[in-house]
Amino acid sequence: MIYRLLLSFHLIAVVSWMAGILYLYRLFVYHAEETEAVVKSRFIVMEKKLSLMIMLPAALATIGFGIAMLVLQPELMHQPWMHLKLSLVVILMGMTHYAGKIRRQLEKGTNTRSGRFFRIANEIPTLLMIGIILLVIMRPF
Repeated sequence: MIYRLLLSFHLIAVVSWMAGILYLYRLFVYHAEETEAVVKSRFIVMEKKLSLMIMLPAALATIGFGIAMLVLQPELMHQPWMHLKLSLVVILMGMTHYAGKIRRQLEKGTNTRSGRFFRIANEIPTLLMIGIILLVIMRPF
């Protein structure tokens, strides 16, 4: 019962984190391509609120609930698919951290990346999510 409750909250947090990171990188596309200062200032507010009020708490909740589930079922750590899944999660955490760096650069006006770069970067969290889900559901090894 406790494990299923943790799993439920873990999945809610994952969905929130993924929605946040995918939307944030999309905002970066529009922000990088924008020329009007007033619109850029709106993007700065949107990106900051999304990062700090939605994405970061969701990422931390995902990790916290995930750790709690592993504490309840430590045998999962003996399965190779879990090691690969956790490796992909670490990369996703890196993408989240990188998004914070980019957000601050956009806020300061020091970003040198193009909208095209952010369109491509936006695909990385999606691919990570697909890999993570396939590993959890299929447990291939």
